[in-house]
Amino acid sequence: MLKSRAVPADRPLVGISLMIGFCALAPLSDATAKLLGETIPLLQLLLVRFAVQALLVLPMAPASLALAPSMMWLAALRTVLQILGLAAMFTSLRFLPLADAVAIAYVMPFILLVLGRMVLKEEVGPRRLLACVAGFAGTLLVIQPSFAVVGPPALLPLAVAVFFSLYILVTRQIARDVEPLVLQGVSGVMGTAGLAAVLLLAGGAGLPGFGFVVPDGREALLLVAVGVLGTFSHLLMTWSLRFAPSATLAPIQYLEIPFATLIGWLVFRDLPNGLAALGIVVTVAAGLYIVYRERFTVEPLPPEG
Repeated sequence: MLKSRAVPADRPLVGISLMIGFCALAPLSDATAKLLGETIPLLQLLLVRFAVQALLVLPMAPASLALAPSMMWLAALRTVLQILGLAAMFTSLRFLPLADAVAIAYVMPFILLVLGRMVLKEEVGPRRLLACVAGFAGTLLVIQPSFAVVGPPALLPLAVAVFFSLYILVTRQIARDVEPLVLQGVSGVMGTAGLAAVLLLAGGAGLPGFGFVVPDGREALLLVAVGVLGTFSHLLMTWSLRFAPSATLAPIQYLEIPFATLIGWLVFRDLPNGLAALGIVVTVAAGLYIVYRERFTVEPLPPEG
């Protein structure tokens, strides 16, 4: 769930528009990565994704990328979690329809509630716990037909949800003290350096996903598009929080699922089957109920980067 500081002059329509932009661009970035899944090794795809982010964000960053030591290790942990989350999502898209992968990953709000209770000692009432159970049941309805077809890879979006839930918890700790553009720039530089080092060290071992191929013209354009779309989708999400409260924006996030369904149909001619569609409805309904409860029980927190 998104949390933000209250700002003196909210402009809800601007914030909602920016969040809708995120909901459209994020699955478009995933769809582009799915197009590259058969020809571009995973590590190379991730490396270009973070390199493009660094190149785009660094000129816009309003300050030095130097962080205090206590912030630097949190930024490094945040970057590692983002890499793992993207790796799990990009891998899942090699096996699953886009809409199914995105819908399964939306178990994240329920994981966040559980982690908030376990890690941050936040109060979680029985109604929200029941909503978590219902949402997870809906997710299982989406997983079931996919698991029957592709097997264990259908569980990868659950890993996406876990990694990005932890990513959000770390972001909440660091975003109080670091500008969002600086945080994105640091992640871009750290991710690029770390992935390049891994590629150099492991590339010669012949491990699946650790190689490097020279892309043709179409693949090169798609690689850049993954980085551009992924970077700007996250910036749109961050900027939206500066114009509207998180309680206003959180329900809008669920528009990512119908956007993913539409893009999946237009690009891949994939549509969720009846059981998966029912699971998506249950998951969205449970998530929206949690959002409704959060409006009355959670104090605003700083924006995520």
